[in-house]
Amino acid sequence: MRYLSNIVTLELDDSRCIGCGRCVEVCPHAVFIVAEGTARIVERDACMECGACARNCPVDAISVRAGVGCATAVIYGMLTGKETCTCGESCCESM
Repeated sequence: MRYLSNIVTLELDDSRCIGCGRCVEVCPHAVFIVAEGTARIVERDACMECGACARNCPVDAISVRAGVGCATAVIYGMLTGKETCTCGESCCESM
């Protein structure tokens, strides 16, 4: 599943990554892989900006502005029963 193209706030600092693979374990959309001893972002536009990767990275190599974009829309929809996308696009209509 892709949300909005080229607007995800996800960043990975390769120089800090130790290749532990926790980001791979916790990411619900397979955004990461570990290759050659370090994590790599392979599916950036699949990121829903939930923040699980950043919260679980032991060396703070990942940053993401959790709570923005489509993750907020999904959570809001679940809590309120409304499926309104907060990012201004129609990307969440299939949710």
